[in-house]
Amino acid sequence: MNQIVVECKNGWSRVAILENGRLAEFYMEGPEEHERAGNVYKGRVVNVLKGMQAAFIDIGMGKNAFLYRDDLLPLYLYAHAEDKPCISTLLHVGQTLLVQIKKESIGAKGARVTTHFAIPGRWLVYMPEAGYTAVSRKISAAEDRARLKALGDELRDPRDGIILRTAAEGAGEEALRRDWELLRDLWRSALSYADEVDAPSLVYRDLDLIPRLVRDLFTERVDEMIIDDAELAAELVRLLSGMSPELAVRIRVHTDNVPLFQAYSVLSQLETAYKRKVFFPSGGYLVIDQAEAMTVIDVNTGRYTGGDDLEMTVFETNLEAAEEIAHLLRLRDIGGIIVIDFIDMRMEEHRHEVQKRLGEAIQGDRSRAFLVGWTKLGLFEMTRKKKRKALEVRLYETCSSCGGSGKTHSRFSI
Repeated sequence: MNQIVVECKNGWSRVAILENGRLAEFYMEGPEEHERAGNVYKGRVVNVLKGMQAAFIDIGMGKNAFLYRDDLLPLYLYAHAEDKPCISTLLHVGQTLLVQIKKESIGAKGARVTTHFAIPGRWLVYMPEAGYTAVSRKISAAEDRARLKALGDELRDPRDGIILRTAAEGAGEEALRRDWELLRDLWRSALSYADEVDAPSLVYRDLDLIPRLVRDLFTERVDEMIIDDAELAAELVRLLSGMSPELAVRIRVHTDNVPLFQAYSVLSQLETAYKRKVFFPSGGYLVIDQAEAMTVIDVNTGRYTGGDDLEMTVFETNLEAAEEIAHLLRLRDIGGIIVIDFIDMRMEEHRHEVQKRLGEAIQGDRSRAFLVGWTKLGLFEMTRKKKRKALEVRLYETCSSCGGSGKTHSRFSI
């Protein structure tokens, strides 16, 4: 059973995605917090860096945003071009332009922005000036893919773009057309507003946390949504009644005396998932160490001794580790470069099977992951895309004693 569990308390919204009772994703948003990924700003160029083929843009967030040349050039003209114009011929200091945040500000780094705009709706994503139609790779039926591709081509103007989302599988032409017209009108309104305001200014903001997750995640694959706030539940029922009425009846209000997250063991699962050492059912465990741009994961057999064959014991541990790693990457929203030190395997087919198991396990992850493969040292490399600040930064504070090293002075230290 797939469930979305929503807890609202003291102005905070916290959302847990459960798959057969297991915590798969977790989101939170406070009264003064709003995710900015997806927002569109009218910004001003403050610096152009020819050596990096990039520019810094003031979008009014304190830290200047970073715009790469490839995020500025039109995709339909330069996607595969080798001879690209220098960024200094495209931008100059003081120039204003519209940009969209594609990656949130993290640490000392400002947000990364793009001019390849994407405005998401329930069934599709509208992309002004993209010039193509695409269908979600998770829609596997060839007949439905062809139908959606034809509908997308019919709906869009030649230079505009559409991505038919996974939720569009089986959706009718009228529903898709309504979504398209709504998103196109939203974009036109944003353009009109941008003409009236000075830079830097916010000209389009994506939905708040809960409506956004309802739009993106509450599909026919979700069996129920449980909310501990009756007023919010009624609001979401009204929202879904015009969008997906068959899903509106799956919203349920939690009225038990036991707190909602306690009833579904959300917080205990979250605490376990964020430990440095994470055990899986057989007794094996992972050790996870994170730096700013890289995460290293070490696999250990732990208490698992298996049978008489050492190679099979190692192989079985690594298969289980692959599934647990995929789960934790998704739950902890770990991004960037990921290096996994699986236990050494002698047989090449075992290495192949472990990579295959990891690839299968990440299929349920909405963030794009790329499996690079095995290095000469026997390590496994992969990357995972991340748009927003890590949840860990918001859940935990750096220790004032050790500064985040996880160590304090021993009695022998000076």
